Amino acid sequence: MKLIIACVSVLISLNSFSQKIFSVDYESRADVKVFVVDYESRADLLVHKVDYESRAKGNDGRWFFVDYESRADKKIFFVEYESRADLKVFFVDYESRAGWKNTSKKHLLY
Repeated sequence: MKLIIACVSVLISLNSFSQKIFSVDYESRADVKVFVVDYESRADLLVHKVDYESRAKGNDGRWFFVDYESRADKKIFFVEYESRADLKVFFVDYESRAGWKNTSKKHLLY
């Protein structure tokens, strides 16, 4: 019974994981180094910045930027050079366009 409860708890926490992001000032403080590409075709992830925290559920490119590091699920640092990035993103205007193009990088935001 304890095993079942533990498994259900893990599944619920994975499904409710939100993408609350904080942009740090120093690379050494980041969980993920991000580069913003000029073209959608070069991105690993298409990101839409949402206005409300409740809209940023799941690991699907809907990011809510928080004001405090302590409230973030992930801390990111925007690098100047593509070669230094863990993840390449392209910001899209519509929420429906957000999502992974390179699912092998998906683990970076869990």
